[in-house]
Amino acid sequence: MIRSIATHACALAAGVAFTMVCASAMTEVKRELFSASPPRLTGEFDGALRAVMVQMDAGMCITPSGDADRDFARAMIPHHQGAIEMARLELLHGQDARLRRVAQGIVVEQSQEIALLRSLLAGGPSRSDGGFNP
Repeated sequence: MIRSIATHACALAAGVAFTMVCASAMTEVKRELFSASPPRLTGEFDGALRAVMVQMDAGMCITPSGDADRDFARAMIPHHQGAIEMARLELLHGQDARLRRVAQGIVVEQSQEIALLRSLLAGGPSRSDGGFNP
């Protein structure tokens, strides 16, 4: 019983801390977006990259559900989608063949991971196989 209360208290504290960090990040994002004198962008790529990162950061600030596995998957989807959008920008604007190959790989691999994460989320509550202990 005490262990359960302690676990719930820790989860609550972590959720509150996470929410405060996300709220702080969102306040900073809003301040940047709505400031009277926005920083000058040097080109189309820079503006698009900034927009992708703001959207990705906002998407990753999820409301904790209490299920670490589901919350991880829910936060990783916008993270991976942001990586895909950044890679697409590299493919549109970049010139370095090596970086363009990396970007192509990111689009493929991160799209596959998003599909996997979505299928796991659609599958209901997480199951522990006990096989991995970091």
